[in-house]
Amino acid sequence: QVQLVESGGGSVQPGGSLRLSCAASEHTSGSLHMGWFRQARGKEREFVAAIAGNGISSSYLESVKGRFNISRDNAENSVTLQMNNLKPEDTAEYYCAAKRPRGSFYLTARVADDYDYWGQGTQITVSS
Repeated sequence: QVQLVESGGGSVQPGGSLRLSCAASEHTSGSLHMGWFRQARGKEREFVAAIAGNGISSSYLESVKGRFNISRDNAENSVTLQMNNLKPEDTAEYYCAAKRPRGSFYLTARVADDYDYWGQGTQITVSS
């Protein structure tokens, strides 16, 4: 069982930046794809970004491209989501997720049900 712990949530004004981190309880190098999802109040959980175990392949929700960047440090068993130029519509609970590689990364990275492990979530609020 892999445990994931998020940190870095908080409140920020529009245009501001935040960095989310997710620490995994086991060595992730090459063994787990990692992703971030979010769920706004009253809405379904949606994919935000994912990075493959090799740290090379990544995928993003269209609306965050150019603003968010996902990266991983396999030596530290962690994944980071750098969020810049935040907008009010980015307000949500953000969840870190991990999954064993199955099939194509690009075909499955956005599917929440395909992930095996989830963090508890951290709140991001973007408001003036």
